[in-house]
Amino acid sequence: MRRRCWPRRAPCDNARRRRARRAQCGGSRHQGEGRASGGPRPVTTLAAAARDVLNAADPATKVKAARQAARAWRAGRLTHSFDIVMPDAPARPEQPELLPPGRMPKRGKGGSERGRIALLHALAHIEYVAIDLAFDMAGRFGAALPREFVDDWIGVGADEAMHFALLDRRLRAMGSHYGALPAHAGLWEAADATADDVLARLAVVPMALEARGLDVTPATVDRFHAAGDAASARILHRIYTDEIRHVSVGTRWFEERCAAAGLHPATHWKSLIGGRFRGIVKGPFNDSARESAGLTRDYYGAIA
Repeated sequence: MRRRCWPRRAPCDNARRRRARRAQCGGSRHQGEGRASGGPRPVTTLAAAARDVLNAADPATKVKAARQAARAWRAGRLTHSFDIVMPDAPARPEQPELLPPGRMPKRGKGGSERGRIALLHALAHIEYVAIDLAFDMAGRFGAALPREFVDDWIGVGADEAMHFALLDRRLRAMGSHYGALPAHAGLWEAADATADDVLARLAVVPMALEARGLDVTPATVDRFHAAGDAASARILHRIYTDEIRHVSVGTRWFEERCAAAGLHPATHWKSLIGGRFRGIVKGPFNDSARESAGLTRDYYGAIA
C-alpha cells in the first residue's frame, strides 16, 4: 500500500489550534482540568456551609444541607473560618405563598382535621425558617465568639431541620404537604432587624419568639390528643422539649455576652425588646418551662 504523505503543520499552527479549542471550551487549560476533575469545590469552612443552607430554597435540599453541615462540623471537617458573608435573606421555594401576617386566613384551634393540617403547616413553616435562623446565627456572629457558640447553634439548626422533616412527613400522611397552604412572611423580619447585633438577635429570636412557643405548645398538644391525633401530638411534644433547650441556649449566650460587656441582662433585654421586637410580649406564660430554660420572670414579668 502506498503511504500518503501529509504536510506537517508548523508548531505555531498547532499551538494556535489548541488555544482556539480551549477558548471554545470556556477558558484556560487549568479551568478545563478543574471541570474534568469533578464538580464544585468542597465546602471546608463553617461560613460556606452555613451559606449553603441559607441558599437552599427547596425544603428537602435545605434539610439535607443542614444535616450535612452539622455532621461535617462535628467531625472536624469544617474550619472555624468566616470567609463568606451571609446573604441578606435566605432563598425561598415558590410555594408556600408568603403573605403579611394580617392577611393570613384563620386557622381555628385544631379541632377538625382541616384545622389540624393548617396548624401543622404553620408550625412546619416556623421550623423551616428556624433552620435559617440558626445557621445565620452561627455564620453571621460566630467569628467574634468562641467555637462553643457555633457548636450550640449548629446543633439547634440540626434540630430544626429534624422538626421540619417530622412535620412535613406528618402532613403528607394526612394528605397534605408543606407548601400546600399560604404562610406568613414575618419570621425572617426578626433576623433582618437584628442582623447588626448578636445581643439583639438573641433577645428577639430565642428569648422572645421561641419562648412564646413554650407558652402555647402544651395546650396545642392537649387539643390534638382530644381530637384523637396522637401521632401529631407526639411530634409536637418532641419539638416542645427541644425548644426548651433552644431557649436555654439563647438565654445562656445572652447572659454571657452581657456579662462580657458589663450589662445587666434583664435590663438590657427589655431595652432591646422595646427597640427591636416588632411583636408583643404577652401572656399567659409557661413560667415553669421558661424557668427551665433560664428565662425567669425578671426578664418579661414587668413588660407583659
